Formats: sequence, C-alpha cells, structure tokens
Amino acid sequence: MDQPGSRARVAGWRQQPGMLGLRYSFLRDPARRWLADGTIDWLWAEAEKAAVPIAMIATDSLAEIACIAERHPGLRLTIAHLGGRGGLTTLQDHAAMTHMPALLTLAKYQNVAVNATGAPGYSAEAYPFPTVQSYLRQIYDAFGPHRMFWGTVISAMPCSWRQCVTMFTEELSWLGERDKPLVMGEALCAWWGWKRDRTEKHRHDGRDGNPRLYF
Repeated sequence: MDQPGSRARVAGWRQQPGMLGLRYSFLRDPARRWLADGTIDWLWAEAEKAAVPIAMIATDSLAEIACIAERHPGLRLTIAHLGGRGGLTTLQDHAAMTHMPALLTLAKYQNVAVNATGAPGYSAEAYPFPTVQSYLRQIYDAFGPHRMFWGTVISAMPCSWRQCVTMFTEELSWLGERDKPLVMGEALCAWWGWKRDRTEKHRHDGRDGNPRLYF
C-alpha cells in the first residue's frame, strides 16, 4: 500500500476473475500508522472512484475509520471479526469486546458494515455462546440486517461448522425469518456486488429441504 505503483492497480481490480474487493489488516505498524498519517489516503480515494469495496481488521483504529468513512461516502467499508482481533487475541467474552462502543459509533455511516466473522471464537462459554450473542444483538440493532454479515473462520472455531450456522439461524431469537437470509449471505452479496451463478445460488447448508445459501 505504500508503493506508488499500487495506485494504478485499483481501477481494474474488479475486472480480474474472482476479485470483488480488497482486505487489509491494520493491527500492527506500519499499516496501523498509515491510517493515521495519511500515507494511504490515496487508497480510499482510488477505491471509491473505482467502486472497489474494502474490508479490514482495525480494532485500535476505529476512530480513523470513521474519518475515512465520512470523507468517502461512496466507499463501502467492512469491519471484520465483529471489530475485534479475531484469532489474534486470547481475550474472550466481555474482555474481547471493549471496542464495542467505538464500533457501534460507525453505524451512522451508511457505507460501513460489520462482518460477524468467527463469533464463537470470542467465547469462553459452551454453545450457543450467550455472552457473544448479546454483542451480536448490539451490532444488529445498530447496523441492521443489511450491514451485518455472518462468517466463520472455521479452522479457528471451538465448535462445528453446523453450530457456527445454527448459532445464528436457530439460537438468535431476535433475528427474524426475513432477516436470516440477509445476514447469512444475501446482504453480503449485495454489499460486495457478488453476482452468483446459478449453481452457487442453489447451494445449500447440507440439511434436507433447506435451499438457502449460507457462506
């Protein structure tokens, strides 16, 4: 990102097969410092111009992300791992969610969404992980079903793939039937402009009689 030659690559990024956007980690220097000192301000401008969405993990820099979202309202930003550090932290439950006030502040920017990736990994409790559920509710209430996306990072989860799915589809009593398909994949596809083919649209989660697509 600090190389001048990278700028020219953004305009045609989505024309490459399989490319929908960009994803970065801003947890460590120098990347974290670049958010604050303007080194990569060009990235936000070029991505906005080319309609290239950007996802990121940036727990300590959510205030800087707010400024970027405000300056570039046409740039779609996705905050990964519930705004936390995902598998890069050993903190769990409330201790892992001290960033939540800063994350929820971002909800006022309509170009910011949250990927609820790896939610079970933040829990010291057994399935269905009630403490983490309470934070999912906060994110849902703030961002809504069109800007909260399910995800797994299954290799790092303390439960099965099916439980990663059913935690959302069966255990969140406040998640209505109309909103489940949105949270479980439809909203993500719309946000990233993912035009799925016929085969992808009819893939299902492995349970008979349920044709919904879960990513």
